[in-house]
Amino acid sequence: MTGRCAWVVTKEPLYVEYHDNEWGVPVFDDRELFEMLCLEGAQAGLSWWTILQKRENYRQAFDHLMQKKLRVTQMKKCNH
Repeated sequence: MTGRCAWVVTKEPLYVEYHDNEWGVPVFDDRELFEMLCLEGAQAGLSWWTILQKRENYRQAFDHLMQKKLRVTQMKKCNH
């Protein structure tokens, strides 16, 4: 893609991938919106590059939290 924004560090494939496939693209999926909200909150005082590098760690952490929440919810439903 040509005409990338000036903030894109073109030598970093992660940055290029984010810019070319996610930047400015509307998101309607609740999980994706929640992920972006968390990443934006984590960015306070950090560069977006730092957050992108840690994104997979956030995904793993929140996935484990979501799985635990689902298990607890299912257990509550079974006990009623």
